[in-house]
This record gives sequence, structure tokens and C-alpha cells, in this order.
Amino acid sequence: MDKKFCGNLKNARKESVFTQKQVAISLGVVESCYANWKQGRTEPNIDMLRKICAIFDISIDEMING
Repeated sequence: MDKKFCGNLKNARKESVFTQKQVAISLGVVESCYANWKQGRTEPNIDMLRKICAIFDISIDEMING
């Protein structure tokens, strides 16, 4: 995933009331998995991307393109 997605993911979480751990728990993943997405080491699949966007109440387009 590109740096734009990583930045958008970081910003969405920071603007929310959730901690990184709370987001990971809500998604059913370990915190390190979420951290890897945030750092661009791995990327979420489309189903997980939908869940991420639902948690932060933003569109997939906004999450990917800003």
C-alpha cells in the first residue's frame, strides 16, 4: 500500500477516540498486524479495508486517496 494510505490510516486513528489496540481488537487482529498496515509493511485485504473504514466512518476512497 502506498504512503498516502498509511498516512490516512494514522490520521484517521488519531482523530478518532480509539487507541491502536482498540482498533485492532475491533478488527479481530493483533496490534502488530494493525501496526504493520500503518507502517506500510503489509496491507489489509478488501474485507478488512471495509471494516477499517466503517470503524472510522470514512469511505474507502477517502482512506486510500485522502
